[in-house]
Amino acid sequence: MQELDGGGSMSAENTMAADSTMIGPYEQTAAAKAAYDARWERILACVRLEQPKRMPVGFQSFFFPATYGGITYNELMHDYEKAKKVCYDVVMEFEPDGVYPLLMGTNQGRALEKLEFKQLQWPGHGVGDMQPYQYLDREYMSADEYDDFLFDPTGFYIHKYLPRVAGAFEGFDKLPSFPGLHYFRLVNGIRSFALPEVRASFDKIVAAAEEVNTFFGHHIDWTQKINAAGYPLFNGINAVSPYDFIADYFRGATGMMKDLYRHKDKLKQVLDKAAVFLTKMTITNAKMSGNPIVFIPIHWAPDAFMSPKQFEEFWWPPFRKMMMGMIEADLIPMPMWESDCTKRLEVIKDIPAGKCIYWFERTDMVKAFEVLGDRVALRGNLSPSMLTTGTPADVDAAVKHLVDNVWNKGGNLILDGAFGIPDETPTPNVRAMFDAARKYAGG
Repeated sequence: MQELDGGGSMSAENTMAADSTMIGPYEQTAAAKAAYDARWERILACVRLEQPKRMPVGFQSFFFPATYGGITYNELMHDYEKAKKVCYDVVMEFEPDGVYPLLMGTNQGRALEKLEFKQLQWPGHGVGDMQPYQYLDREYMSADEYDDFLFDPTGFYIHKYLPRVAGAFEGFDKLPSFPGLHYFRLVNGIRSFALPEVRASFDKIVAAAEEVNTFFGHHIDWTQKINAAGYPLFNGINAVSPYDFIADYFRGATGMMKDLYRHKDKLKQVLDKAAVFLTKMTITNAKMSGNPIVFIPIHWAPDAFMSPKQFEEFWWPPFRKMMMGMIEADLIPMPMWESDCTKRLEVIKDIPAGKCIYWFERTDMVKAFEVLGDRVALRGNLSPSMLTTGTPADVDAAVKHLVDNVWNKGGNLILDGAFGIPDETPTPNVRAMFDAARKYAGG
């Protein structure tokens, strides 16, 4: 197996952690290496605010490869070989400059089932075979548990959070409280590990971990194959902002919105603490991936979700702290600002120049360029409704608009869909997107 540098390399640690029986080897020709290096350099030039000769185009998607390849979303979730084939085929046809780790976005159905994951429904499990993910917004941590979280996040995870979000961990609420176990108290304190429900949990977790190991081997196999063909991964890992971490996965939408008024001080403490361990985890995982770009989907920052004052008081400070930690570790944060974040542009400009990629979904890209063009690379943002219901001519015109008003005016734009390619996009529209990029900004 060949180690590849830059945007698509997988570290030895990650490769060894996976089931390597299905991995390569894949040989990279001199021509493929030159193409790989050129694609990756286009992306990094944009980050440095140095416009390359050709506008790079990213490829982000979830279930579009199934649409393209004529298989069901269920098959993309559960069939490793079919998933690898259709995800490889879309890369080979469209030849993007950087590719989202496509299997990571979908092909984990078997692992989710064995983990008995409760926070999500996926094709064939809770929703139909041709329906996408459905997140279940619920309260997984109550407001009166903030103190438990602050005192001992790991203990809270083990005894309360994990059993609530994954059935495989349900026996963990019987485990002892580990702080304080010492000397003979340690000996006597481990009795609960012999309980049938605890042993059953460990059996389920091992089975799930084995499935994840198998899945990860297929992910690395696919990654090495596209790398050898000349295509880097756009990002190695995903991360989450501290506010979104608590709002999405612990408190739920209703609980978090109430906390902005009822538990202000406690919420700030939790966000500050989360920023510390999320930053540490992100840096560690990104370094292991061998890719410096970190994709961060942003859920709660849009203009409609909180006032500018609340954004500046609660959302932005812990996230900026996290981004600065990543930048200091030589990583490249790539937040994907969902919905309309126009009112946030002046605030989120407060970062070092030439260190980040800002991906915008519905924010006007021309306005974003006017405010942020001297600070960050931009990514996006072709309309999903246009991509799914428009014509190739519509797509061509939309690309030309971005080229004329951002790229040709000196903007460091990486073209992509608003949030990548929507699942049901007609293939001719995707072809039109890539063709137009090369026609109008092909260097």
